[in-house]
Amino acid sequence: MQIHVNKNVPDLGHAAGTLTSALIKQAIREKGQANVILATGASQFETLRYLINDKEIDWSGVVMFHLDEYIGLPESHPASFRKYLKERFLIQVPALKEIHLINGETDPEAECKKLSEAIAKYPIDVALVGIGENGHLAFNDPPADFDTEIPYIIVNLDEACRRQQMGEGWFNTIDEVPAQAISMSVQQIMKSKHIICSVPDKRKAEAVRNCLKNEVSNLFPSSILQQHAHCDIFLDEDSASLL
Repeated sequence: MQIHVNKNVPDLGHAAGTLTSALIKQAIREKGQANVILATGASQFETLRYLINDKEIDWSGVVMFHLDEYIGLPESHPASFRKYLKERFLIQVPALKEIHLINGETDPEAECKKLSEAIAKYPIDVALVGIGENGHLAFNDPPADFDTEIPYIIVNLDEACRRQQMGEGWFNTIDEVPAQAISMSVQQIMKSKHIICSVPDKRKAEAVRNCLKNEVSNLFPSSILQQHAHCDIFLDEDSASLL
C-alpha cells in the first residue's frame, strides 16, 4: 500500500488521475484492452475530470464496470449513480468498448446475476474507489461481508451511510435515502490488479485512521485495503489529519 498526502482536493484528484491514466494506457498497450471500475461521489470529481481531459487515452479499448447503485431510485434522481456517470463522464469521452452500469430499478437479484456473470469475463486492471465516513468500501457497510466471492451483492445501508448521503446534499431527509443498494463485493474489489482509493475532506479523517491504523476487520471495511499488493491511497491534508 502506498499513501499519498496532497495539499488540497484538486491536487489529490490530479495525482489520482495521473496514476489511473497511466495504468489504463499500460493495460491497453500490453493487452489491447483496459478493464476498469469507476466509483462516484464527491471524491471522484477531480479524478474523472483529469481522465476526461487526457486525450491520449483510447477509450475504445476500455471496458467499464460500475461500483454500486441504490435499489429503487429512479435514474432521474440527482443521487442516481448511473446519472452521475453518464453526465459527469460517459457523455464527455469517446465511446467505450463496453459499459456495464448497475440498474437499480429492475429485479435486484437478476441484476446482480447479470453483472456478476459479465465481470467474471474481465480481470480488472484498475479500480477507482473511495472510503465512506463509516469506513465502508463501495456500499459494504460494517460489518462487511469479507467472505463472499459473488461479484455483485444486495446490501443493507446503515444509518451512518444514509446520513452521509443526506449530508452531502443528495437527499433532503434520511427517509429519502434508499435502505438497500447493489454493491460490488469486497472480494471482487480486492481482485483488481490496482486499486486507486481517493479520500478527501476532514469528515473522512476518522475513517482514514481506522482504515490504515487498525487491524484488518470487517467492522472497518476499508481496512482490508492493507492486504492489497498494489493499492494507492490519495489523501488531502484534512483527511490525513489524524494519522
